[in-house]
Formats: sequence, C-alpha cells, structure tokens
Amino acid sequence: MPDDGLIHLTALSPPDFRRVMEEYAEDVWHYAYFLTKKKEAADDLAQETFVKAFRRLDSFRGEASVRTWLMTIVRNTWYTHRRTAFVRKVVLVGFNSTKQAMPSAEADYMKRMQADHVWQIVLALPVKYREVLILQAHYELTMEEMANLLHLSVTAVKSRLRRARRMAAAALKEGETSDEES
Repeated sequence: MPDDGLIHLTALSPPDFRRVMEEYAEDVWHYAYFLTKKKEAADDLAQETFVKAFRRLDSFRGEASVRTWLMTIVRNTWYTHRRTAFVRKVVLVGFNSTKQAMPSAEADYMKRMQADHVWQIVLALPVKYREVLILQAHYELTMEEMANLLHLSVTAVKSRLRRARRMAAAALKEGETSDEES
C-alpha cells in the first residue's frame, strides 16, 4: 500500500483495516451518536459499521471517499434499526472543540450557553434539515458527498441546506426577540 497519507481501500488488505478504523473511528462514532442520541447505542452502531465495512471491503468502488462510504454504512444501519423500532430518536452531538488560550469563566459560560441554544434550535428542526446541517458543519462534507450519502441529488441537498439555515436563523432570531421582551 502506498504511504501517501491517504487510505486506498482498493489496495487495502484485511490486516490494514485497523488503519481505517483508527482514522475514522471518531467521525463514525460522532455521527452514530448524532443519530442515536445514546452513547451505548452509538458504540454499538459504530462497531456494527466497522464490522459491515470489513465484510464489504470488496464492495468499496472508490466513487466516494472512505469517510463518506463509512458514514453511509452508519446511516443505513441506523435506518434499519430505526425501522425495527430499535432506535427512535435523533441526537445532540457532543463535539470537543479545539483548545486555545484559556477564556475567562464568564466568556466560557456564555460560549457554552450560546452553543447549547444553537444545538436546541438545530435539534428542533426536522431530521432531514438537521442532518444536512450536521454533515456540512461538523463533517465538512461536500454537496456531492452529502448527495451520495443521503441518496439525493445535489440540488435537493442544496435546497435542504438552504431551508435548514433559514429555519435555524428564524428560530434564533425568534429566541433573541423573546429574550429582549423578558
């Protein structure tokens, strides 16, 4: 396998699959947690994703990135579980932010309160809008990758993203207005 920093599944042997797991475990688990809203369920879903991916190494065609392929497996597995009433809720993701200079306690508190407020707004959106926001904002997927993952056209993804942003902005503005009235 060439050592160019990229993972090429077409040249990946089963023992090298550990590298894929190490590279994408956090993204897979966070996406699973976003979908399930439970740590234990996210653990199970992430594990099942890697088991399925390992069994299907030969099915990776290179049409999408490895990360997008894994996220598709996570999503499809979750939908299967959800259809069987195993999981019925959508989730708030607890992302770790990068640490910079230590902010004051007040600034840290205000930042967390604002983030919590934004997450409440995002979680109040319908699933199809919430999902595109997360895939773009956190996972930084391209429109094409989101379209592939969600089995939609790029135009449909752009439309959902635009609507999601409008809905979130309206809810945020509504929240600010009600805060001012209090």
